[in-house]
Amino acid sequence: MTLGMCRLAGRCAALVLLLAQFGSGSAGAVAAAEFDAAAAAPSSAPSAADWDGSIDLYRRGAFTTQKTWQWCTAAGVQIVRNLVERDDDHSRRSQARYDAWMRDHNRYDLPASAGVDPTGWTAGLRHFVDDRYRLVASRSFGAAVRSAVTNLRRTNLPVALTVAHGGHGWILTGFSATADPLVTDDFEVTTVRVVGPLYGRQSRDGYDMPPNTELTVRALRRFLTAWRYEPLPMAWDGRFVTIQPVAEEPVEAVPPARPVSGPLWLVASVRSSGHR
Repeated sequence: MTLGMCRLAGRCAALVLLLAQFGSGSAGAVAAAEFDAAAAAPSSAPSAADWDGSIDLYRRGAFTTQKTWQWCTAAGVQIVRNLVERDDDHSRRSQARYDAWMRDHNRYDLPASAGVDPTGWTAGLRHFVDDRYRLVASRSFGAAVRSAVTNLRRTNLPVALTVAHGGHGWILTGFSATADPLVTDDFEVTTVRVVGPLYGRQSRDGYDMPPNTELTVRALRRFLTAWRYEPLPMAWDGRFVTIQPVAEEPVEAVPPARPVSGPLWLVASVRSSGHR
């Protein structure tokens, strides 16, 4: 199966999320003063009073299409920055800078066609957006979804998802649940909202849907799949890889109240290759 010009298990955004450190690397052509996460506007503090059964961080004008088949992770950074800083940057120049900087911080030495791996994407979100972002490699789909929505709720920051076995990257911008993850562990996620930067370049077989598409959890299961990169074994093989803003302590250990399920679509630590 292919997505545009990119093979799912080995191209466009070699999202290879590292479970350990980002490694060293030059800042590339990026001016730290211009893109330093410390300069980013802080997200508003979450409050239980905000909860009405769902959270939606998306706003019109934040979406941008990836400028090349390989830049899904760079476009993901651009979208998250637009949301967090209430900006409207859609430039190719910014995506090129993000891509170059993140490739310098990859865990694995990957060909240009493989793009940015998860370590690089994590480093990029920490540097350009907020230093609370961490790579999370979950043992199960349910654990990945629960920890992702919990940390989104705790920080009011989007979550990066590696989809198609790591061949592509999406942004989680919201969700609905039976109870507020900010105040209880006893909740079930019912729907999620996702943004895929391939939209505008390609829309085929779900890759990608219109920005902020709402999916049932069952529908998301088709896309958020365990990491698998055919060319070589990687640290998170068989894990469900996400990049989450962690406010205090990780929430990966939160057990599901019961198996997450639901009817198909409502509308809707990755692998080295996928649209970044």
